[in-house]
Amino acid sequence: MRCLVVADLHYSLPQFDWLLSAAPQFDLVIFAGDALDIGSIVDFRAQIVVVKKYLSMLADITRVILCSGNHDLDERSAEGEKISRWISEVRELGIACDGDSLTIGDTLFTVCPWWDGPLVKQRLETQLQEASDERPPRWIWVHHAPPANSPTSWGGKRFFGDVELVQWIRRYQPSMVISGHVHQSPFIADGSWFDRLGDTWVFNTGLQSGRPPVYIVLDLDEAKAFWLAAEDAQSIDLSAPLQRPAATIQTAPPWLTSLDQIADPNLAKPVSAEG
Repeated sequence: MRCLVVADLHYSLPQFDWLLSAAPQFDLVIFAGDALDIGSIVDFRAQIVVVKKYLSMLADITRVILCSGNHDLDERSAEGEKISRWISEVRELGIACDGDSLTIGDTLFTVCPWWDGPLVKQRLETQLQEASDERPPRWIWVHHAPPANSPTSWGGKRFFGDVELVQWIRRYQPSMVISGHVHQSPFIADGSWFDRLGDTWVFNTGLQSGRPPVYIVLDLDEAKAFWLAAEDAQSIDLSAPLQRPAATIQTAPPWLTSLDQIADPNLAKPVSAEG
């Protein structure tokens, strides 16, 4: 199974367009939160309409997972906690979203909501506990915030990750946690797009403007993870211990070339397939 991972598109329509064009080559698209942008001049309600249309088209192409991020919160619950009502509505499109679990082959995906208070946090804890009772060997969480005190949550001066997530990882030891949220982590000193806590791999795509977005590809059959950014292309072996730095991609797999990104060993960074 090959999974395309994105996060933090923040209503960038060129990046959503690229996502639609890339999706047919993947068994699953994992969107790790912040589809919307609360700082945009575009009305929030209009953003939701447009993004739901993109998600509908995406769901017609391949399987899709979407978790909420802090930019996706559009309402308050009766108890006063911020929630993403619109994301729960994409379930009718066949998309696995906040609170769902999805099993594909031998892999269980658990989709975690952004929590803003004790009630949603408790529901998430219950969700993880229930999923752990019947977990298969490979268990992947989609959780917008990366764990605290990890290079994947390093902002340059302090960590911006989720302290509770660290405890949940220690308790349940999922195979992977897929996140976003801290945009600069993969691009700065002491930050990274990947980490390992015990037996759990942790990923944060990072954010860059333009097309395509930064993205990660998880090739679960080959136990490889690839990270593609505007000026870098790296991979790690998921069956090996944590090693830094990640390897520069020297030989581009066919799917990478077809996405108009090839690894040029002379430049040690991705360049356009057109030269």
